[in-house]
Amino acid sequence: MSESPNPKPRVVICVGDIHGFATKLKNLWSNLESSIHRSEFESATIIFLGDYCDRGPETRHVIDFLVALPSSYPRQKHVFLAGNHDLAFAAFLHLLPSPPDGSLFSEGWKEYAASEEREGWFNGEGFENMHLQGRRWSGKIKVKFNTAKGTDYQGSIYDAGPTFESYGVPHGSAGSPLWFFDRNEKNVEAVVTVNDIDLVKAVPDEHKKFLADLVWVHEKDDVFINTEDGVKCCKLIAVHAGLEKGKNVKEQLKLLKDRDTRVPKVEALSGRKSVWDIPEELTASPTIIVSGHHAKLHTEGLRLIIDEGGGYKDRPVAAIILPSKTIIRDTDA
Repeated sequence: MSESPNPKPRVVICVGDIHGFATKLKNLWSNLESSIHRSEFESATIIFLGDYCDRGPETRHVIDFLVALPSSYPRQKHVFLAGNHDLAFAAFLHLLPSPPDGSLFSEGWKEYAASEEREGWFNGEGFENMHLQGRRWSGKIKVKFNTAKGTDYQGSIYDAGPTFESYGVPHGSAGSPLWFFDRNEKNVEAVVTVNDIDLVKAVPDEHKKFLADLVWVHEKDDVFINTEDGVKCCKLIAVHAGLEKGKNVKEQLKLLKDRDTRVPKVEALSGRKSVWDIPEELTASPTIIVSGHHAKLHTEGLRLIIDEGGGYKDRPVAAIILPSKTIIRDTDA
């Protein structure tokens, strides 16, 4: 870690979880634009930390906005990380790369099979070789209330119902008939409801490409950050949840860079306590670890967690600006 040189370091902005709240995203973007000098904003590196879908009602509009950024702001560098929700959405759409060893996705179901009934895993068309998280994402959970969050589930364990609806497809139907009566109730007509697999047809090709191209980790050298000892130059690793303690960092990064889909549950994208801290081996050469995922805003030392919203409708979507560590929210006046 070295002292900041001249010229002035390039601005890096890390945007927390959006979770289907397009209006919040647009307000946040506007607030970022007005908070940073125009030339710095237009040349900034913008790292989106993942979880663009689910919970909020406007996933389709969120992805529309993100897909348009490179052409709207051609001098910016945009990095779109996969969150655990995005990976699961992509898995349902069959957009994930195949396991590199030639194995089937169904091999990954076995470890978690005890949860299948409770979580109501998807078993409709195309499920036979679907990644575990795709089946969980599009399933229909049997319990109504999420005790950990204190909210009702919205369709599946991932709260994917609003994402389906944003594309005009109802969640959770299995092709069972609905009965419709005319006003005099003399004629009865059975109509088969739309199947979940119709979401595959409803999602535009450019959205599929966006989801297919999401990276699982991003590394950047020479990122500057304000510290108690002044502005310092560090390496930055951005990953949705964090890196695991006690596991070889080099091996973790290889799995993430390769997007190794043999793993049915990627801890760096979905872990909690195991990925909260910076792995000890990275402290020898100070590294910023920035994540979303945890439904918290935490900026302690070089560990940055930017997910103030957590997908709750009454919480703000936030971003952090480096090197200043300034927090900007969609709710800022």
